[in-house]
Amino acid sequence: MNIETLATQGREKVSNSLAGIDVNKLNKLRNKNLRDCFSHFDEDPYRLKFTARIHGIEFINDAMSRTPNATWYSLETMDKAVIWIANGDNNTTDFTSLIPLALRKIRMLICIGEDNHRLHEVFSGIIPTIVDAKSIKDAVSKALYSDINDSVVLFSPACENGQPMREQGNEFQREVYDL
Repeated sequence: MNIETLATQGREKVSNSLAGIDVNKLNKLRNKNLRDCFSHFDEDPYRLKFTARIHGIEFINDAMSRTPNATWYSLETMDKAVIWIANGDNNTTDFTSLIPLALRKIRMLICIGEDNHRLHEVFSGIIPTIVDAKSIKDAVSKALYSDINDSVVLFSPACENGQPMREQGNEFQREVYDL
């Protein structure tokens, strides 16, 4: 079975389709620990969280995506041109799995961090515009003033950089609200 067959309403709805498979069967689970795991899903403020729409540009806080696989999922759900804000400070991360999506969806990559050469190396010639930013504040500003219309700004780090997820997520949100 492929994703399109599973989620007849579209690829971006796969997680909802899987979550709704059969709530009655989940409620009848005999293992209490397993049943408890399925009964405590809280919305995470750092996972694909709509933050604001400014001048027609949507800002999405996805600070929880700390691996290329998590960022792949996030990019897959986007239905507009993407301005991607990513961390560049982890030079051991393999970003190559993101190349097919980058070709289709990403119009601008804004790299935050001290050492962004790995992101430049992987995505040069694939993403039309790649720029460095000194901070999340600088990245948010560059995204807002880009010339890419009808877009979404996705803050999805794609790697660990030593800074706590909550701290980065809150900073992104604060900087967007300050625009």
